[in-house]
Amino acid sequence: MLPKLTENKQEITAKTLESAGHALLLLPVSKTLPEVPGSAELKAVMKRRDLKIDTLAKSPVAVQLPGGTLAVYAMLKADASTFETHEQVRKALALLMAEHPKTLALAVFGDAEFKTRAAAAAVYTALVNAVPLPSRKSKADAVLKSIQLIGHKSADGFARVQALAEGNTLTRSLTVQGPDELTPGVYRKRIKALAKQYGWTVEEYSFDKLKKMGAGAFCAVAQGSPAKDAAIVHISYKGPKGKGSGVRSGKTVAFVGKGICFDTGGHNLKPAKYMQGMHEDMNGSAVVLGILAAASKLKLPVALEGWVALAENHISPQAYRQNEVVTALSGTTIEVVHTDAEGRMVLADTLTLATKGKPDLIADFATLTGSMHYALGSRMSGVFASSSAIAHQASRAATASGERIVVFPYPEDYDSSLDSTVADVKQCSMEGEADHILATRFLSRFVGDTPWLHMDLSGHSCKGGLGAVMSDTNGFGVAWAMALLEGLQG
Repeated sequence: MLPKLTENKQEITAKTLESAGHALLLLPVSKTLPEVPGSAELKAVMKRRDLKIDTLAKSPVAVQLPGGTLAVYAMLKADASTFETHEQVRKALALLMAEHPKTLALAVFGDAEFKTRAAAAAVYTALVNAVPLPSRKSKADAVLKSIQLIGHKSADGFARVQALAEGNTLTRSLTVQGPDELTPGVYRKRIKALAKQYGWTVEEYSFDKLKKMGAGAFCAVAQGSPAKDAAIVHISYKGPKGKGSGVRSGKTVAFVGKGICFDTGGHNLKPAKYMQGMHEDMNGSAVVLGILAAASKLKLPVALEGWVALAENHISPQAYRQNEVVTALSGTTIEVVHTDAEGRMVLADTLTLATKGKPDLIADFATLTGSMHYALGSRMSGVFASSSAIAHQASRAATASGERIVVFPYPEDYDSSLDSTVADVKQCSMEGEADHILATRFLSRFVGDTPWLHMDLSGHSCKGGLGAVMSDTNGFGVAWAMALLEGLQG
């Protein structure tokens, strides 16, 4: 549960700051330090450390006030991007959150426009980092219970910001759970519980059902698990109807997520270095659930379909092998080249199911390829779009949300690397060159003419945090998708 948020339009006073315990003060960039509570102590600290005023626009400064309050001061640039603003606020808040406060004060100064922007960034960053992620430590840290915003009051109680924080927190909470905690079977139960909480409808396609349907690509991966608890789960969110017309406004969007709860690599076994962290290979599915949670919290008047492919990629006598040919749900035959390219296999049949509902757009999320991580590192994610118009919408959503992307091309001539002598298509190439593009070319065969976005989540985990989020696992994709939805509605 997120902390309680209160707002006060009046600017913070010295007395309020003294009693705050932990406080973040955000100011607009200035050539001189304005007179704000604690400024005398701040000036003394900066003089002692030989810091100039412009330091506050690069690195926050923490000050221990006489009454015991830890106050952190930072300046935000008016022309900074959303990502840059979130990064600056995160670094400032980290100095306070390291002490695990139970209460937190956020104070903003400047003109109305600056206060609005700074307050939204501060509240989002505080909320998204307030809820501790699942842990089995014997001693738990104190939990942030309340946040007081001083100097600005929103029109709606920061409803959108709170919804984004709730969706992001759900995504990260699911992602960090170990493979013994979040098996496909347990995950399915969690989704049903979430459905009751948010009012979703859920339909499950079990392993046996998918096998009868002919979903050979998904079942090839899932058959290696002795539990046989794999499934494709379909979640529907139907927002409130729009006014006047009696129908929901906007377009129907299907979100598809890779949910490999643990990935050994199969017969092409991963070495320990690359198997570490493979419980997070289900992050794409968690992003989908985070998006649906945020949309539900906001009661967006849209129709959303979620499709998550839940399975494990095991090594066992029943596991699929190189050189097998399997038939996907679409009827496409696939030559298996590498058993560690399982993500595109489970997504192939899941995308086929998603297209049957004829959505206006499909967006899928997957921790899919190592080559995307080599291309971008862990600070951005790669996106592929079926048209330039959709690519521009994806880029605008990235700018607005602070979750940065790079849009890649995926031209047809790359298909020659997937030519097979025994099947319609190869699963991948053994060479691994440009695998992020080849994986996209492979997946594109299963969406038909449906407008489509594919996000390869190279940025889902970044050491030390990313943007507003302090944990390595950062929930990349939830805020981006919400901004995308708002752009589609506009």
